[in-house]
Amino acid sequence: MHLLDGPDPGRRGFTLIELLVVIAIIALLIGILLPALGAARRSARGVVCLSRMQQVAVGWRLYADSNDDISVPGQVGRFAQFEKNIYDVGNGQQYRPRWYVQLGVETRFYALRNPQPEQSAEHNAQIGNEVFLCPDASDWTSTRNNGYGYNYQFLGNARFVNDDEGQGFVNFPVRVSRVDPSGTVLFADAMGSAGGKARLARTPNLNDGSRHPMLTALGGHGYSLDPPRLTTQGDFCDPQNPGGEHRSAPHARHGRKANVAFADEHVEAMTPAEMGYVERGDGAFEAFPAGASNALFSGDRTDRDVPAVMR
Repeated sequence: MHLLDGPDPGRRGFTLIELLVVIAIIALLIGILLPALGAARRSARGVVCLSRMQQVAVGWRLYADSNDDISVPGQVGRFAQFEKNIYDVGNGQQYRPRWYVQLGVETRFYALRNPQPEQSAEHNAQIGNEVFLCPDASDWTSTRNNGYGYNYQFLGNARFVNDDEGQGFVNFPVRVSRVDPSGTVLFADAMGSAGGKARLARTPNLNDGSRHPMLTALGGHGYSLDPPRLTTQGDFCDPQNPGGEHRSAPHARHGRKANVAFADEHVEAMTPAEMGYVERGDGAFEAFPAGASNALFSGDRTDRDVPAVMR
């Protein structure tokens, strides 16, 4: 056909209606696929979290093997003599390191890039190793407001009885060989002291290590995971703010489940109820409820009370 000729009557383009139908079909397909892709990404992050947890669980075992069968404490006690509060963490010295920072001495994978022996570094030290960060809480980088909560009450509470170093530790040392490994939670995805608050009252994580004025921030004192059933005589994740409304709890951030590492190094996703917790309708976790059980935390599969902090 010559360029100057008119349109070929045997050829025709799409009508406006046909184009709109095609666009609608494409939009429908995108709408169907995007949630599936989002779910796949969430699932992948959950798998990465489980893998990281397993590495940390191996590190916990290595620490015990190199320390006379003693489980790492959640955090070392606060001694009156300043020098007693400074510990070697493998790549430097740190003031009162949390449990996962202490693992670096034996494992050689270090939680902190730049440990600091100053007292000011106790709360605002930043985690620089992604193995200690959940992919769905990757910005929870403060060592105090982290998202992996340790079973400190039963596996190593090195706070002092009556807050007096002369009276010894609440529950330390704990011998790993006396723990039922496959039936004992080592650590899990945790939301810290926001666990005792209603779901809608919780506020974003503070990765500078500070506290929200109302203690509602996700991950506050998240390095400590309170077991399902507490007592008024026992400890709480935030020792300066004890009480049921400030309890720690698991954070079901992986498809309504929390990832959990056990003392035998196996990992799995569990609902809080499967772990023994009781959750109210508003999302707050009860501290002293009937029906809660510490059987997966106690170390011997029995529903024991947490050790008392006042004697």
